[in-house]
Amino acid sequence: MTHWLHVRRADTPLILAFPHGGTAIPDDLLGAFRSRWWAIRDADWHIRQLYDGLADATMIWNDMSRSVIDCNRDPSGASLYPGQATTGLCPTETFDGEPLYRDGATPDIAARRAAWFTPYHAAIEAEIARLRAHHPRVVLYDCHAIRSRIPRLFDGELPELNIGTDGGATCAPALSEAVVAACRGRSHILNGRFRGGWTTRHYGRPEEGVHAIQMEIAMRAYLDEPPDEPDEHNWPPVWNPARAAPLRADLERILAAVTAFAKDQT
Repeated sequence: MTHWLHVRRADTPLILAFPHGGTAIPDDLLGAFRSRWWAIRDADWHIRQLYDGLADATMIWNDMSRSVIDCNRDPSGASLYPGQATTGLCPTETFDGEPLYRDGATPDIAARRAAWFTPYHAAIEAEIARLRAHHPRVVLYDCHAIRSRIPRLFDGELPELNIGTDGGATCAPALSEAVVAACRGRSHILNGRFRGGWTTRHYGRPEEGVHAIQMEIAMRAYLDEPPDEPDEHNWPPVWNPARAAPLRADLERILAAVTAFAKDQT
């Protein structure tokens, strides 16, 4: 892999993908942003630490900030949520609507797509093909986290666990049912505000043995979020293993249910 793209392989039929955990910004792009902090603020903070060691699974992640390239958006530029506020393949504003770039600066979308989006998804495609050669079913589980309250994107406070299958199109009902059942004890919703991004929608082909599901976690489930909009003094929250431990136990149970589905050949 390249220095910014990583694949940790396992031979089980489970893939964990992390498109938004990175905070790297190439030096030649950094000057166009209003500030580096604005450009990394909306990362899925500590997401890989949250999942690390919970399941025997292939893990795929990249180090780039989602402000450089969002690897979970439609590469054509089409909105995943028509009529609702969202951010694009190369975002020009934060989740809260503040402009990311200095006046006159714009991202070269085609160049960034070729440099980072295409290799990231080539890695996912290669791992799906590798594992499908040995397993009748493969599950791609897309790992995400987001602030619990972002008024521009959604009303009120998100449930802790937000499961997306694009209305049931991206996986067998048995998989989403197993995940929902494993979410017991926490607030959760299936196909609510987040129904699955481009990764889930693109790769989910249950009729071909490839099942995809997205888990969007409200960060209060494992981090101490500030009561108001975050600033440079209180964001991101520090990683505290003890604080995250209860959610990690729940996620271990969820991933066990996902793996059991993937291995079930009945």
